[in-house]
Amino acid sequence: MRRHWAPAVAPLALLLLTVTGCDSTSSAPAATKPDAAPSTATSAARSVARVCANPAAGPAKAPAGAVTVDPKVVGDLAAKTKKSPPNTTFWLKPGTHTLERDRYAQVIPKKGDRYIGAPGAVFDGRKVNQYAFTGNAADVTIRYLTVRGFVAPRDEGVVNHDSADGWVIEHSTIKDNSGAGLMAGARQQVRADCLRDNGQYGMNAYKGNGPLTGLVVQGNEIVGNNTGDWERRQKGCGCTGGIKFWEVNGADISGNWVHDNRGTGLWADTNNNDFRIENNVIEANDGAALIYETSYNAVIRNNTIRRNNWVEGRKAADSGDNFPYATVYLSESGGEPRVKARTHKIEIYGNVLENNWSGITLWENADRFCNSPANTSSGDCTLLVKKTSTCVRPAIAKAPLYSDCRWKTQWVDIHDNRFVLDESVVKCTEMCDRMAVLSNYGTYPDWSPYHGEGVADAITEQQHNSWHDNVYVGPWKFVAEDQSKVLDFGQWQTAPYQQDKGSTLDLQAGG
Repeated sequence: MRRHWAPAVAPLALLLLTVTGCDSTSSAPAATKPDAAPSTATSAARSVARVCANPAAGPAKAPAGAVTVDPKVVGDLAAKTKKSPPNTTFWLKPGTHTLERDRYAQVIPKKGDRYIGAPGAVFDGRKVNQYAFTGNAADVTIRYLTVRGFVAPRDEGVVNHDSADGWVIEHSTIKDNSGAGLMAGARQQVRADCLRDNGQYGMNAYKGNGPLTGLVVQGNEIVGNNTGDWERRQKGCGCTGGIKFWEVNGADISGNWVHDNRGTGLWADTNNNDFRIENNVIEANDGAALIYETSYNAVIRNNTIRRNNWVEGRKAADSGDNFPYATVYLSESGGEPRVKARTHKIEIYGNVLENNWSGITLWENADRFCNSPANTSSGDCTLLVKKTSTCVRPAIAKAPLYSDCRWKTQWVDIHDNRFVLDESVVKCTEMCDRMAVLSNYGTYPDWSPYHGEGVADAITEQQHNSWHDNVYVGPWKFVAEDQSKVLDFGQWQTAPYQQDKGSTLDLQAGG
């Protein structure tokens, strides 16, 4: 998909409860209900971060040495931040804190500043101010604060607008803002927050002026984002969801409840690497639960993934599109030992996937490679090639560039997962029941060395992509090589595909 980032603008700068029994939302993109308990998986229910319904309260009295901020004084927070030295703690009294009525009025922290909200402390942009906290100061902390009503432009963010490093955002509610509620810098920690009903993303993890490493996203509730419905307004923008990750090297995404977002739940797009996505509950998102695109090396384990992709999957099927749009979608992404990470493959295991629109699709577009006009991440090259311009004829037709100019879906290991499909729950009779590993017939551009079936043959039989030791419940089908080749379980398990060794299939719906 296309890349999006936050341009510079001057002077910009768990509650964990085990929940059982209740269903989440229906397939319609209705108003979100963040206080609703998630539905029950067929295995034991996981703990979820019910942060939005149960926000933690900040200190009722100012911490020792803190500067007190008065909500009755317009712009008090920005003014006192400007006057105070670095490493100051600010305590925001109960009430609604505001800025001057200037679109560029904002708080510009200094290194090590800490912002602590009292119970009921709200920082409100009043649909006037574009940004809440900006600038390049490192190691800023925001706790127990509600940030709402800011109107950042598309692809820009409200909190940590400039993707400064080392920020900690904990026990806060960031909601009802335009753009992204939150941007991310290196070593950022986002813990036990409610990222809710923001216009584009709950968080946009992109840093345009340096590496974004060591990101931690833990125990948050990420719900109802993309209220602006950007995919409809700008078709194919690839610019929506709960969280979008761009060129992040090293991320731990754990214990989050990602639900009811109008689009994809979690989307890693373009040269991300070394992700660990575990122990999350991802459900009832209009699009896929997880997209991992033109990226490398990840562990995706022990997640509960249910009732995702009902809206977007059904829409594609109703239009006659027979591509296997899945709830976990790996597009031009795989393991690569030459890119340093905690794993040299993409391993997907120990997950429960229940009543989603289809399962897991591994895809590699034969026409998408570094320097190809078909690469929607225009200007980017793989992490194995330093200069995009080197991926041209005649060099690209020979080793090593023939291989290294491609983002390859390879070394994907899918095992010990449980896939459950009840078509009466999903309300479908076809196109919602597929696992897939496939490519297209290469045709474009005319100088591409990947014309023909070579990439389809490689992803299916030569690039070490494997399903094994899984449990399937329901009428599952399987797609290999290209989207016209639909297989039953026996065909999927035998030559030439030989997938799902040690796996079982129970055709009875439910589970």
